[in-house]
Amino acid sequence: MTVTLISNARLFDGVSDTIFERRDILVEDGEIREVAEEIDFPAADRIDVEGRFVMPGLIDAHFHANTPGYDFYGTDRMPPALLAAHAARLLTGALDRGYTTIRDAGGGDIGLKLALDEGLIDGPRFFYPGKGLTQTGGHGDMRRRNYVEPCGCAYSGIVTQAVDGPDEIRKAAREEFRKGATHLKLFLSGGVSTDLAPLSMPHFSDVEISVAVEEAARRGAYVMAHCHTDDGARRCAELGVRTVEHGSLITPKTAAFLAGKDVFVVPTLSAGELIAANARSLGLPASAEERIRDVNARTLEAIDACVSAGVKLGLGCDLHGHEFLRTQGRELALRGRVQPAIDVLRSATSINAEIIQCAGKLGVITPGAHADMIVIDGDPVEDLSIFTNSAETIALVMKAGRVVRSRLHSS
Repeated sequence: MTVTLISNARLFDGVSDTIFERRDILVEDGEIREVAEEIDFPAADRIDVEGRFVMPGLIDAHFHANTPGYDFYGTDRMPPALLAAHAARLLTGALDRGYTTIRDAGGGDIGLKLALDEGLIDGPRFFYPGKGLTQTGGHGDMRRRNYVEPCGCAYSGIVTQAVDGPDEIRKAAREEFRKGATHLKLFLSGGVSTDLAPLSMPHFSDVEISVAVEEAARRGAYVMAHCHTDDGARRCAELGVRTVEHGSLITPKTAAFLAGKDVFVVPTLSAGELIAANARSLGLPASAEERIRDVNARTLEAIDACVSAGVKLGLGCDLHGHEFLRTQGRELALRGRVQPAIDVLRSATSINAEIIQCAGKLGVITPGAHADMIVIDGDPVEDLSIFTNSAETIALVMKAGRVVRSRLHSS
């Protein structure tokens, strides 16, 4: 039996508005057993955090483990062993930055899940959809316009696969769940980083979307949807999609409708900022730079509309590649420009846990929850930019009761 006592913590429990000034946390066999002002347990391995800020491990609800860069066309042609090596480093890096859980948003698969479970990769808890589902010629169809498939086959890449019609969607959904997927990913609008489809173009018919929702419900799972547009977000709520990813153009009227349907929105401000600043160096189309600047400005308005309407906002970075993921935690600082810090922290912990159907077990520090925690130098309630270089500002990362890395001493 492994017992650890974290003592003298300033505690954010993942839910409360209150930051508790002095708390001890008892961890036994990977779970939190007790939280109190003072716990006497002499046999425990004691870690005195000396008044540092302790909170649940971060959750990234929009992560891509299998995209080592923004050249999606090249990724599709990367040798599988090389791609797996990139994914392993991306996942380990996320854990080092304090992300004890990630939800993959397309491309994550059973191989990565098994490697994590067997300890071959030291990384976060991993929730994945397999390949995202896009219609032929939709935003997720990564073929270049001038490319002709010699065999006439439907597109199937690393991150996405093209499916058309209710029967193909049903078959693809069942196949991904057969391989252990925890949710499904649909592409329901165009995007900002490619010219594959106009941003405003609706993807899939209502019948096709409903089939995916039905198949997910059979498994007790759900559908997440890439969707920038206001009309697309409304379709999501009408048809039973659980989470709207990006939601950049949501209006106040639609936000109120989403709130009434208990639909979550996961904005991805980091991705928009990155593309706006680096479109040319990333090799993205010239049209992407202008389009993304307009979308970025309207995203802040959409977030404000969602907050005012009471929509629950998750948090995800949607970044690709080793260089840019080093500042994965900048997403929290960007959100702090439009929301109070305590609400941003909730998005990155308990709300994201609710999204991935793990409320009460992840994203909280309470008896019975998994012992996923981080210890921070500084106060994120006062300054969310602490997370921008979190590999330096996080003093300790614990996952399932195991100290992953630490600058603190135990006794």
